[in-house]
Amino acid sequence: MPVTVVVGTQWGDEGKAKIIDLLAGEHSHVVRYQGGHNAGHTVVVGDERYALQLVPSGVLYDHVTPVIGNGVVVDMPTLFGEIDTLEARGISCKRLRVSTLAHLIFPWHQRQDAISEAMRGDSKLGTTLKGIGPAYADKVRRIGVRAGEVRDRERFRTMVKERAVQENSVFASLGAELLDVDAVVAQSDALATRLLPYLDDTVNLLHAALTDDAAILLEGAQATFLDIDHGTYPYVTSSNPTAGGACAGSGLGPRDITRVVGIAKAYTTRVGSGPFPTEVHGELGDRIVDIGHEFGTVTGRRRRPGWLDLVMLRHAVRVNSLSDIALTKLDVLDEFDTIRVCVGYRLNGQVLQVFPDDAEVLARVECVYEDIAGWKQSLRHCRTESQLPAQVQRLLTLVESQTGVPVSVVGVGPERDDVVVRRVAS
Repeated sequence: MPVTVVVGTQWGDEGKAKIIDLLAGEHSHVVRYQGGHNAGHTVVVGDERYALQLVPSGVLYDHVTPVIGNGVVVDMPTLFGEIDTLEARGISCKRLRVSTLAHLIFPWHQRQDAISEAMRGDSKLGTTLKGIGPAYADKVRRIGVRAGEVRDRERFRTMVKERAVQENSVFASLGAELLDVDAVVAQSDALATRLLPYLDDTVNLLHAALTDDAAILLEGAQATFLDIDHGTYPYVTSSNPTAGGACAGSGLGPRDITRVVGIAKAYTTRVGSGPFPTEVHGELGDRIVDIGHEFGTVTGRRRRPGWLDLVMLRHAVRVNSLSDIALTKLDVLDEFDTIRVCVGYRLNGQVLQVFPDDAEVLARVECVYEDIAGWKQSLRHCRTESQLPAQVQRLLTLVESQTGVPVSVVGVGPERDDVVVRRVAS
């Protein structure tokens, strides 16, 4: 049965949750495979808006088993705050499963994050300060604490205390405020009690589901160009949001995957520092931000706006082996006179057709644009391809011709049903 991966193709905030929500109805399991509570997914259902950070978007369907995979780093206070909010709104989280192999985030990780970012001075990365990077660093250093450790409570308390004491010695050497070790242990122990019922061997859970002909959807946080290996390093996240990370972060094998859907906005945004070739400043940029409500779900920070970049998208197709593209938020551009699309880069008089492997080079390129006349009408009523204006059709044709991949879904508004499904990849 099908395993579908949904991955962001830009710098995040492409509207992945909306497409995941659209696809989740056809799947029995929705799995988050990397990242942490630094990612925000927003789903609009009627008058209800759900802002999710750790709980997979599929929780909104009664038939879906939402899974937090082994590749995720879990902040327990955030997880249970999110569960409590959803339960209070009538959304049951009893089906949620959390991998015993997922690593946990603790207060020292957030303290490390803040100290590290402060020490960078003017070279700040723009991290969300959620402790994500330090938690992944501990995982790689093999000193992290995994969720499954809470099953042995005495051992868990000992591990937390030892790690807190170790980190206090580092904080002391830096002249930083020390952790209250006893308070950290007590809080972690109380949260462990709540975590126990959700724990599962999710790798074998998912393989058993495949054996029973289940359909599984794997959702990534962040996006291709925030990938620790393939993004605009060092302005990246600490994990692998790309499709390859879906296997490592879920325990499913590459041959299990049958479809990889890349999500791209009809324009581009990024949060924090780093090069951005198509960035738009001034009144035009402010207009995109205001109409698109381009403020972070988690941080509230204003996103940097820019035009659609097909050099990026072509690279995302290669890195992720995309089978099809979902192009979202076209409605944000409804009233623009001209829609600009970057189809190439120019550097020192030479046109580049591929995405540079050096962020400093990327910062110096000039964009080669193709302009499309704006459609100057609302797309919210469109539900079939024939209802899309000719200018939109031209934009879709340009995307497909430049990337070699079909556009299967077109987002024409914020709500669950505001989509045009053009074709489904086989």
